[in-house]
Amino acid sequence: MTETNSKLRGVGIGAGYFSQFHYEAWSRMPEVEMVAICDLDQAKASAMAAQHQIPRTYSDIAEMLDVEKPDFVDIITRPDSHLACVQWVADRGANIICQKPLAPTLEEAQRLMQVVDASGVRLMVHENFRFQPWHRQIRKLIDQGVIGDRLDSISCRTRMGDGWQEDAYLARQPYFVTMPQLLIYETGVHFIDTYRYLFGEITGVFADLRKLNARITGEDCGQVLFEFANGARGLWDASRYHEATCEDPRYTFGEFLVEGNGGGIRLYADGRLTVQPLGKPERDIVYQHSRRNFASDCVYATQRHFVDCVLSGQEFETSGHQYLRTLRIQAAVYRSAQTNQPIRGLETS
Repeated sequence: MTETNSKLRGVGIGAGYFSQFHYEAWSRMPEVEMVAICDLDQAKASAMAAQHQIPRTYSDIAEMLDVEKPDFVDIITRPDSHLACVQWVADRGANIICQKPLAPTLEEAQRLMQVVDASGVRLMVHENFRFQPWHRQIRKLIDQGVIGDRLDSISCRTRMGDGWQEDAYLARQPYFVTMPQLLIYETGVHFIDTYRYLFGEITGVFADLRKLNARITGEDCGQVLFEFANGARGLWDASRYHEATCEDPRYTFGEFLVEGNGGGIRLYADGRLTVQPLGKPERDIVYQHSRRNFASDCVYATQRHFVDCVLSGQEFETSGHQYLRTLRIQAAVYRSAQTNQPIRGLETS
């Protein structure tokens, strides 16, 4: 935040499909002024800038950074571009919020963080699932001891239904078709991070992954078992090929069951949240959620956390180094699927 401007100056790199949710969320933050967008496709950049009242557009990242001198940069591009983007930004001393997947491989993500560390800037990964209001509420209920003092299991059944068609993914995110890893790399990483947020560190995994749509390259269906440091167990049962029965499978991205020694918490596909203590009837939990922006405004909540931490100096929940733990678990899931063996002894720090 400059002396002559009471707002954080931000710029965005990327004007693709998901960037619309980022720019709309930034527009509602009084502490933020988005001043420019950069994209190789100038038509996309101009359209996005006009939609969100952002004054300038660029096709060259270095030029935009040198002219605008932002306080922070929002990187909303394909993962294979993130390392280069981070290097450009870090060289100029601006803080970074970067979309996931952080990099194509764990090794490249580690190199990316070496760049960040050497520069002294701060980086937060735009991992927004843990900021969905139902997950924040579930965490509150766990912390309050509503389902007891021992966590036993967490499970989620996810059915996206956007991957069975001949033209699957082409309209929204066409690069999904050729990604060598899809379900875990693009979607499952959200659940790994959310499970860590709700239940603590993961020490072991066992995975079975399959490809059901022959027209794509990566996996689109699978089951992953998790072992937690606290002794709890987890299951993610997911398919992008098969369909859910709910109206909007991209609202909660699945139905959750969280169990402890005192009862269970259920999240339904429409956002309904209930608690059922052992021996008692299920009851609704009243909390705020809405169909604003993406998945109940979790993009706004994520970016709100970024701004609050930049201004206060507090650590990001999904800092780059915290997120490397999630990526190590992701890599272990793929190793387990390839070897058909459980992977245990994962690092928890």
